[in-house]
Amino acid sequence: MISLWIRNLLYWLALIVVTPLFFTLLLLAAPLPRRKRHVFGVGWAMTLFWMLEHVIGLKYKVIGAENIPTVPSVIASKHQSGWETLALQKIFPFQVYVAKRELAWIPFFGWGLVLMNPIMINRSDRAGANQRLLAQGLERKRHGFWITVFPEGTRTRPGLVGKYKLGAARMSKQFDMPLVPVAHNAGEFWPRNAFLKHPGEITVVVGPAIHPSEDAGPEAMMAEAEAWIEARQREIGGVGPFADPDEKRQRLASPASA
Repeated sequence: MISLWIRNLLYWLALIVVTPLFFTLLLLAAPLPRRKRHVFGVGWAMTLFWMLEHVIGLKYKVIGAENIPTVPSVIASKHQSGWETLALQKIFPFQVYVAKRELAWIPFFGWGLVLMNPIMINRSDRAGANQRLLAQGLERKRHGFWITVFPEGTRTRPGLVGKYKLGAARMSKQFDMPLVPVAHNAGEFWPRNAFLKHPGEITVVVGPAIHPSEDAGPEAMMAEAEAWIEARQREIGGVGPFADPDEKRQRLASPASA
């Protein structure tokens, strides 16, 4: 336990040191084209991701990497922790996030996030948020970015299902971009708002892209994505120290699924 605390303290120390450094680099790179300055933000994420993997011991594996499209797409991912905000930047090409505007107020992190071209929305203004999603999303696509959305809107603990919103599917439909569902069990090792991150192996599953068609509206597309994600969540859940008790009991009862 002492070793776990030491490793986590090293991670937080690295976060405190590198965040102002990369923010300064992003600020200096602000006049550069969007994709060029994006490198510095990704560099920050990859530095912390390296610390998680090699210092904390939080490994990962990706199932379904062959499903990743070769064209810019909308990523619809489960959201359980802070891990996936870093990991998705390693697994997928350059991307921008749909994020709540309050994040922009966090010193250094939020300021740097603004320079990373996110789509910032006010969740209390649903109509305005949808307009910003569509207007800014199209502009990001024109710059060649992928768009990452957490359809549930906030982090949910393992075993829970949040309400899936339609923003990702609407962008996929309107911009003619594939919709890529992603499941993972990161919350079983890094709980929401937890100081300690625990070693282990996170499983990420990338699903077959859902392509827009005249026959399927955003509701049908998101329903398909949700069904796929939640089915995979039940398959990969129950392995970490903070797994849902029911999923853990089910896994113990069915060792062949482990």
